[in-house]
Parts: sequence; C-alpha cells; structure tokens
Amino acid sequence: MNLAFASNAFKRNTLEEAVELIAGVGYRGVELMADVPHALPGLMGEGRKRELRKRLGDLGMTVSNVNAFTLFACGDTYHPTWIEESAGERGRRVEHTKRAVELAAEFGCGTVSLQPGGPMIGMALSREEAGGRFAEGIGACVETARRCGVILAIEPEPGLFIQTAGEYIEWKRENFAAEDRVRMNCDIGHLFCVGDDLPAVIREHHGEIAHVHLEDIGRNRVHQHLTPGRGVIDFAAVFAALREVRYTGKMTVELYPYETTAGGVAKLAWDHLTPILAAGGKVGGELSAI
Repeated sequence: MNLAFASNAFKRNTLEEAVELIAGVGYRGVELMADVPHALPGLMGEGRKRELRKRLGDLGMTVSNVNAFTLFACGDTYHPTWIEESAGERGRRVEHTKRAVELAAEFGCGTVSLQPGGPMIGMALSREEAGGRFAEGIGACVETARRCGVILAIEPEPGLFIQTAGEYIEWKRENFAAEDRVRMNCDIGHLFCVGDDLPAVIREHHGEIAHVHLEDIGRNRVHQHLTPGRGVIDFAAVFAALREVRYTGKMTVELYPYETTAGGVAKLAWDHLTPILAAGGKVGGELSAI
C-alpha cells in the first residue's frame, strides 16, 4: 500500500503541479481536493481528466481518495453542510458529493471523504434532528456510490456533529447498519484530539475503516494539523494496529495548513513516516511505504 499525500496542502499550485511535486518526494498516491482550486468536479472537463490520468500513469501514481469535505466554491470550510436549515443548501452538498463520487470512479479511486454533518454551534437543532438530516443527505448519495463502486467515507472531526469513532458507529447503526457503501474515513489526528484510543479504534472498528488520514497533533490535543514528528502521536502503534487487522486500504498524509511550505512538509512527513512503516514490515505485502 503506497503512502499518499493530499493535494489540499498545495492550494497555491495547480493540481497538475501538485501531483508532480508530490511524486517528486517519493509518494505514489495523491488525494484529490474536490474543490477549488484543484478538482471541483464541475470544472474538471473531459480533456483535463484525460490528461491528468495520463500524467498520473506516467508518474506511477494512483488516486488514494477524493476529498469532498470542503466546498469553498460555494461557501467556506464547512458550508453548505448536511444539516443546514435550508433544504436548498443541503441539496447543494448532496449534489457536490454525487459529482465527487463520479469523479473518484473515473480515477479508479474507491473512497470519497465527507464532513460528518457539520458544526452545530449556533443552530437551534437537536442531535436527533441533525442526525436525521445527515442520514437523509447521505441516503440520497448511496445509489450513486453503489453505481460507481465508491465508498462514502464519513470523517469524524472535533466540533462537528460526529466527533468520535463511537458517535460515528452509533449514527451508522441507527441509519445505515447494513450499508457497506457508508463507512468511516479514519482521521488519526481528529480522533486523537477528541481522546479516542487510536489502536483500540482500529482494532475494534477496522471493518468500518475505508481510508486513513495521517497528521500529527500536539500534546494539548488542539485540532491543528502538524507535520508527522512534530507532535505526540505514536505512529508506530497506529501502523502496528493497522497491520494487526490486515488493513488493505489507503493512507494519506493531510497537511492542508501548510500552503506556503507544502513541498517541504510533504518531504518531512515522508522522511518521518517511511522508516516507521519499514521497521514494522508488511502483512501480506499490503502495508508498505515504498
């Protein structure tokens, strides 16, 4: 399994430039940002997609994940969310997700990572109501996901409707217990921030993990993505748990705050993580950094 890097750190570059720079570090996977300025589905014409697929092939790169979390093209980091008061705004989120799923399929990618509902601060909305709106929106995307063979990977995040792995599991059991196209994007840093035991989450819920995001977090557990090695996350323990459960999905380093130093932090992350992966060996040839 190749270690990938997310294009959203390279927002000051074109997507094509980002792919070249990420490949130059040594990564053989790239996560596409399904938003401006990179791969907003509505702006990805057939010619550009064809040329990007060729470029990826020439570089020996694959698409690890399509990140449909943000929608800066229409709002901000979170809005429109799945739980807006406006049905029209919720519909924009649904349509964006469907287009991102189709884009993933065109690049042979099996997952699209999604925000877990949205922030509830300032909303006169109960958790039951928020969960219902979120389920309605995800439900509207399931058929597209089935048709395209892509997983809707919900990403718990501090401060949003679903923050912990346990909250994700509870919401899924209530709404999509038998739906294998709805699973979790396991963002290691996010779960660390909210106090989840990372190896325990991986071991107990590995069947729900469709994709993994990697970043470091400081000892204070504040949600600030740090370059691996600059925080306190025990990546050796995380990789050991993934090997133990024979995880065969993708792992993407996500360092979006570092727009001015994206190439440098991509290299620092590579240099920190690949020796840890190599030291742990492989399980069935699946878990490897190179």
